[in-house]
Amino acid sequence: MDTTPDISHCEQLSIIIRIVHIDLENESSCSEIKEYFMDFVHINSTTGMDLSNILIEKLKEYGLDINNCRGQAYDNGANMAGLYKGVRAHILNQNPRAFFVPCAAHSLNLCLKDAGGSSSQAQLFFGMIERIYVLFSASINRWEILKNRCNKLSIKKWAETRWDSRVNAVKAIRFQLNEVVEALEEISDTTKDLKIKSETHSLAKEICSYEFILSLIIWYDILCEINIVSKSLQLVTIDLDVSASLLNSLIIFLGNYRENGYTLAKVKAEK
Repeated sequence: MDTTPDISHCEQLSIIIRIVHIDLENESSCSEIKEYFMDFVHINSTTGMDLSNILIEKLKEYGLDINNCRGQAYDNGANMAGLYKGVRAHILNQNPRAFFVPCAAHSLNLCLKDAGGSSSQAQLFFGMIERIYVLFSASINRWEILKNRCNKLSIKKWAETRWDSRVNAVKAIRFQLNEVVEALEEISDTTKDLKIKSETHSLAKEICSYEFILSLIIWYDILCEINIVSKSLQLVTIDLDVSASLLNSLIIFLGNYRENGYTLAKVKAEK
């Protein structure tokens, strides 16, 4: 169960039922895990109490007994996963066997957000990526200049809560740095807006710095590995064993990168 605002800014609640299907007539057949999308529900309140009440009413509407539930899965938001007032707690009060498992991909994102947020250099780097996107996207003419220069990958905006979105934002600049600089210089040379002229000139100078280029290399390497794990954790066929293996592999990669990655990244940056 999850909520998201739609294009008309209305909060929509999606409900998915996950079941284990067992063929009782064929004892040799394997059990199957199946998922069914059940509903979109327009909601006005996202408190744990209100969401759990909607869920319980919907289960009754589907003819499903909540006492047959053996699991519940949401993201880590306080209204969903809260120990005392979250949906998780309200459902457990009715059925203690509805074991809660948080979304693995969301948990990974939160871990990365906290880790990245503890580094001022990381914050400055992603702030620079954001500045590049904002500068070009704020004007149709500036975006057209960028498109003429960068015709392979589009400059993208990254999402605060989804670290796998950052790999595409970094990738577009990582492999088109010269083109982005040329676009900034063209805007600086042609614009009559002194503020934009100053901003583009300053930005072009900053992204040509060795520190930014080195950060570009390092973050792209790291985000590519993170993206593989994050996408894999969201597969329909994923299981606990593979999930644990993927996360352990990511930890090993980060440990190895700490030892050897910086030296290799310096070589790439100098190139």
